[in-house]
Amino acid sequence: MPVNGILGKKIGMTQVFDEKGEVHPITVLQAGPCVVTQLKTATKDGYDAAQIGLVEFVKASKVTRPQAGHFAKTSVAPVRLQKEVAIEMAKPGAGEEAGTDGVKAGDRVLVDIFSDEKYVDVQGTSKGRGFAGVVRRHNFGGGPKSHGHMFQVQGSIGASSFPSRVFPGQRMPGHMGVDKVTVRNLRIRGIDLEENLIMVEGAVPGPRDGYVLITKAKAPPRERRGFAGSGTVDPLKASKKAMGKKK
Repeated sequence: MPVNGILGKKIGMTQVFDEKGEVHPITVLQAGPCVVTQLKTATKDGYDAAQIGLVEFVKASKVTRPQAGHFAKTSVAPVRLQKEVAIEMAKPGAGEEAGTDGVKAGDRVLVDIFSDEKYVDVQGTSKGRGFAGVVRRHNFGGGPKSHGHMFQVQGSIGASSFPSRVFPGQRMPGHMGVDKVTVRNLRIRGIDLEENLIMVEGAVPGPRDGYVLITKAKAPPRERRGFAGSGTVDPLKASKKAMGKKK
């Protein structure tokens, strides 16, 4: 299915060892299952996208009438969370629309969409830290730590005579966290198709059981050819071998 992403949950973190014995910190994500609740096309909506919902039990009392009508249009069971994801463009055939081939409302989206991928982008909501000062919120250095000084303060925030005001965007104390954060190019370390689990190397924003959006890497890093592999050429040995042939 040419859907670019899937909704999931953050299970937790652990570590795995590769064939070389090196340890890698990984995050386990519950990827789906999801269902396509609405299909948007360029002819009707102005763009191609698929609205997917995470399949979880929802009480009927928690579903509003507009939501119930929205799900009834496509005969889909109520879902807890919905997001729009891109559709991979396919070459249109005779009488077909580009980007909508093979996708329709009611289709299931599983973790197997990442079977041929090496990297993914994960978007989540960061943990809330409450009201925080500039030292913790913006990594300020603080003031002198000697007696008689206040360390965790930001100091002066503007000139007095000119311009006699504080510039917009000044970094100040305030609410920290609960922001939409996207971590890009996380390497896939394993996929469990039966349990819909995906293991990615690195940290993912948000707490445990926090909802995340997993998409295929938008700009994956380019693999370095001949690096740290059996095909790597030692320049010193190569130069000695070339000198021997010349003699």
